[in-house]
Amino acid sequence: MKKPLKNSKDSNYKLTQQITAKKNQAKKRDPFKERGVKDYIDFLDTKLMTRFLNEQGKLLPARITGATSKMQRKLNTAIKRARHLAVIPFVSEGTRY
Repeated sequence: MKKPLKNSKDSNYKLTQQITAKKNQAKKRDPFKERGVKDYIDFLDTKLMTRFLNEQGKLLPARITGATSKMQRKLNTAIKRARHLAVIPFVSEGTRY
């Protein structure tokens, strides 16, 4: 069994190190707020949507793009609508701008 630490300064050392490390990280910026998109993502705006696709036409995850989970879901539906209306191809060869 481990002995409890008598010095409270030693026991809080690791906790303070973790807190200071989190403060130094840069905050992710929401790409939709930067462009002024609040509620609705227009599925005809191909320039905006191709930014969130890779070279093969697959959706990029939110951890890479920096989108919130709510906006990522709206982006998914907008891209799927655009694909069904043939605005964006399902398999992309050269749709990057």
